[in-house]
Amino acid sequence: MKEVKICVGSSCHLKGSYRIIELAKDYIANNNIGDKVNLGAAFCLGHCTDGVTIKIDDEVICGVSPENFKEIFDEKLLKDLD
Repeated sequence: MKEVKICVGSSCHLKGSYRIIELAKDYIANNNIGDKVNLGAAFCLGHCTDGVTIKIDDEVICGVSPENFKEIFDEKLLKDLD
């Protein structure tokens, strides 16, 4: 089971973390991986100046945006579930 946490602290919230959460929910549903991924929120991942921050298992990824979301999730999440 992959653990995905999306920061919803003040800075990430202002930079669009709730949009990333919606994209993640859709991505998980569209790829039929809901039984392999635990999606949750984190209050702060400590990278407040680096854009929306997510954590996949133990890897922290900064600067996630709607534009690079799919590339990041394909590379860091989906390929490990194949």
